[in-house]
Amino acid sequence: MDQASKPTCRLVKPGATYDGKQGLSYFHGISAESTGAKGICMHILTMPPGTKAKAHLHESHETAIYMLSGSAHTWYGERLEHHVIVHAGELFYIPAGVPHVPANLSSTPCTALIARTDPNEQESVVLLPELDALVEMPLPA
Repeated sequence: MDQASKPTCRLVKPGATYDGKQGLSYFHGISAESTGAKGICMHILTMPPGTKAKAHLHESHETAIYMLSGSAHTWYGERLEHHVIVHAGELFYIPAGVPHVPANLSSTPCTALIARTDPNEQESVVLLPELDALVEMPLPA
């Protein structure tokens, strides 16, 4: 293996964002596209108040989330029948293939560090529009 094709360490400074299929904007992080990662992606997501992702799943990849600040509601399950609130300092695991919808119902932004076993962050995202109506956002006060 010559020096040019040898894997090397890479520093990534989040700054630019991209719009995911899920309807949210993510800060660029570690991925196949940014670093040549082979088995993981990791990025930062800040959800503004009152935002909700589209119902989706990640076909064959696990997701680990660490809530840095604020809190987010997540509905999950085949019919989004389960609900959890993830607060700052807590971790949340989503198995591969589990439908879910995260939302920020608070009046302040929430920020999470998200890691997946899919190095191509958007490749395994499957939208589930038939589930979107199952999670309604409350009207602003």
